[in-house]
Amino acid sequence: MSTVSRVVNPSLLRIEADYLLETANDPRSVAETMAGEQSCGTFVSVPGETPELKARSAARIERLEMLDEPVAAPSLPTTARVGPATLRRALVTLSWPIENLGPSLPNLLATVAGNLFELRAVTGLRLLDIRLPQAFADAYPGPRFGVAGTRRLAGVQDGPIIGTIIKPSVGFGPDETAALVQTLCEGGIDFIKDDELQGDGPHCPFDDRVRAVMRVVNDHAERTGKKVMVAFNLTGELDQMRRRHDLVRDLGGTCVMASLNSVGLVGMIELARMSELPIHAHRNGWGYLTRHPLLGWSYVAWQKIWRLAGADHMHVNGLANKFSETNDSVVASARTCLTPLFPDKPCLAMPVFSSGQTVLQAPGTYAALGSADLIVTAGGGIMAHPDGPAAGVAALRQAWQAAVSGIPLDRYARDHRELALALGDAA
Repeated sequence: MSTVSRVVNPSLLRIEADYLLETANDPRSVAETMAGEQSCGTFVSVPGETPELKARSAARIERLEMLDEPVAAPSLPTTARVGPATLRRALVTLSWPIENLGPSLPNLLATVAGNLFELRAVTGLRLLDIRLPQAFADAYPGPRFGVAGTRRLAGVQDGPIIGTIIKPSVGFGPDETAALVQTLCEGGIDFIKDDELQGDGPHCPFDDRVRAVMRVVNDHAERTGKKVMVAFNLTGELDQMRRRHDLVRDLGGTCVMASLNSVGLVGMIELARMSELPIHAHRNGWGYLTRHPLLGWSYVAWQKIWRLAGADHMHVNGLANKFSETNDSVVASARTCLTPLFPDKPCLAMPVFSSGQTVLQAPGTYAALGSADLIVTAGGGIMAHPDGPAAGVAALRQAWQAAVSGIPLDRYARDHRELALALGDAA
């Protein structure tokens, strides 16, 4: 189930969260339990739990909408008694006063996505969306580069930023990596990223890799005037990430990359506060947070946390991908990255399409998204072109030129050899 992300109301003084709830109990009673569990309530009354305290600090049920879809069996394992025809689903919106936690993203997670998933009465619960007061915009930087800054540093003002991933992710040493980067630079690539598995291993130490790659990138920039953006994977502990960032910056690099679920929210917040470069945020591990439709997070809610923390680029998977995600879900994820979080602080992040991308996905992606503000990363879709990587870059760029112009790929390919060969190879 998807939701439409909304720009926050500037006068909003409460945090709001939307949920899809499944339960064998009365949904309103369960919603009241959720509200109490995540604010000032307990399972029994305790001294000091006064009406005044509840009026000031209690979470509220702002909406309860019953759904008619039949539920044959509990979506999640449960110890609750579940009889026939007792399971029901509802859309629930809870709200909390900002005074309960202040504008703190770590404590926000504990509030909107804490013990709720463990409640006995809950046989399914999914966080669909969140809306935050202006105080969060004031407290966190959000993306410092986003779409405009990324385009400026990559030297791409129109159309998508065409990129690829260094493969094999593990096994190449610094010199082999640099040699591949040189081939890609000469082929006209805009963007190159480390694979999420390539960090600081003994076969390819981070420092050696950055120095070798940046020699190639800087030499190419001096000869051509175009500096290719390389997202170096600096994922690590805080001090390591700070030192690695500084090395990339000092050598003239224009991007760093971090694995969100590995560095954690606080790691991302601290990286964004000190970073002078765009942060390419990789979502590896996302499946364990979302794959079950009645557990975890929707991307609409999840990506808001990371954008506000400072992510400039957010992975959204890709159409016809190699994973389990549907095309509709991918497009909804990309759209929400380009949806403002606050009226005076949009916090837009560049969506990153990846996972088995080739020339074939360009028309559908552009038609569905309605924007070319994106990074598209193709591995085999570039490297496996019959005429080599340079032709692969050209073919992908031509496919997007056709898509933006509304010209069918096969017609555009009549006058563009690289695209024609890519279509023949992909068919």
